[in-house]
Amino acid sequence: MITRQRLAAGAFALLAALTAGLGTAGPAAADGEEPARPSPKVELVLDVSGSMRARDIDGKSRMAAAKQAFNEVLDATPDEVQLGIRTLGANYHGDDRKAGCKDTELLHPVAELDRAGRTDAKTAVATLAPTGWTPIGPTLLKAADDLKDDDTERSRRIVLISDGEDTCQPLDPCEVARKIAAEGIHLTVDTLGLVPDAKTRDQLSCIAEATGGTYTSVRHTDELSGRVKQLVDRAADPVATPVAAEGAAQCSDAPQLKAGVYTDREKFGEHRWYRVDVEPGQELRASVSVGADRAVNRDYGVLLRASTVHGREIVRGSEAGDGRTDVISTGLRYPKPEDDDTDDDATDGSEPAAETVCLQVSNSYSAPASVKTTPGLPVELAVDLVDAPDEASDVASFGLGNGWWLLGVLILTGFVAGLVWGWVSRWRFAVWRTN
Repeated sequence: MITRQRLAAGAFALLAALTAGLGTAGPAAADGEEPARPSPKVELVLDVSGSMRARDIDGKSRMAAAKQAFNEVLDATPDEVQLGIRTLGANYHGDDRKAGCKDTELLHPVAELDRAGRTDAKTAVATLAPTGWTPIGPTLLKAADDLKDDDTERSRRIVLISDGEDTCQPLDPCEVARKIAAEGIHLTVDTLGLVPDAKTRDQLSCIAEATGGTYTSVRHTDELSGRVKQLVDRAADPVATPVAAEGAAQCSDAPQLKAGVYTDREKFGEHRWYRVDVEPGQELRASVSVGADRAVNRDYGVLLRASTVHGREIVRGSEAGDGRTDVISTGLRYPKPEDDDTDDDATDGSEPAAETVCLQVSNSYSAPASVKTTPGLPVELAVDLVDAPDEASDVASFGLGNGWWLLGVLILTGFVAGLVWGWVSRWRFAVWRTN
């Protein structure tokens, strides 16, 4: 759902920008033509170090799973995306650390893929064999150079797939990622950890976070190919840039949010509040994702709850986990009817007033004593306001949140059913005694 919100928000922003520019546009805009969007650049960076020989992904080696995923991704890459492939640890077999830390190669140059290009890329990937070191930091620097050009509006994305920590310290990959982000070239690094341990997960999470990217833990081949496809597709579509928003301890102090994507940090077991104004005839759609970017105890949950400013619950969404995923998400919908006569936000004006909806984000994560609990867990909150359906059929529209009448109907039905059943039982008992 977050992806959908990002696409919608990004498309809206693009449309607004085009509309605002109509008055000063040149001849091409006057003819109704949209300015051409520069094609995005994506580079897939694959770890080919010796540890990729491990056979723990669906009974296959990590290298075999990566090759299968790359073949599927190359077939599905959109035509407008310029795609390249770079390896790390693929060529040097020796023990010289200095030489091993230079082992990175541009396997396929960044370019739009025609049929011949896809075939060449697949052939190059097929020849790879797990070999050497894990120079993540030096490889990221080279990958960033591969994607640079003079177009400042182009989106750029690195998708790093690795199964271990960098072995070329003191060139810290996190510091390299921060340096790349500081250059302001619209470059995002997404990381995928193959059957990662805690140290690998921490390092890959740090790299992704430094550039506004995402980290994903992968333990199955279909998860790997599906996630890489999603990231490549995301590069081809305009997305909303998340905005930092600091939730409050109570609704009255909460920040006012509009449609968009927001990021925050939430402590273990904390409740955070945000506010959204919903006009009559609008539907609020909200979703939240909380990431476990460190080791956590098993059994946890995430709650997203909508309520009025007076504390009456409207609708909620919740999801639970048991330690086998790094991100847990949930969402909710709340359509506000045109003729809603709720008195929670009544005014003296003739026009129906917007309703302030309080969004509560809560988590029940806990961590072992050895794990640092600061900073808090990363939170991504997506908010969208769309036209409400004419005849909404979900519980958010006519359920417990709108006057408790559904609960009253259920109670009355149970009461009547109990009376009828009691009368039938007494009648049958009386007939049995008579006979």
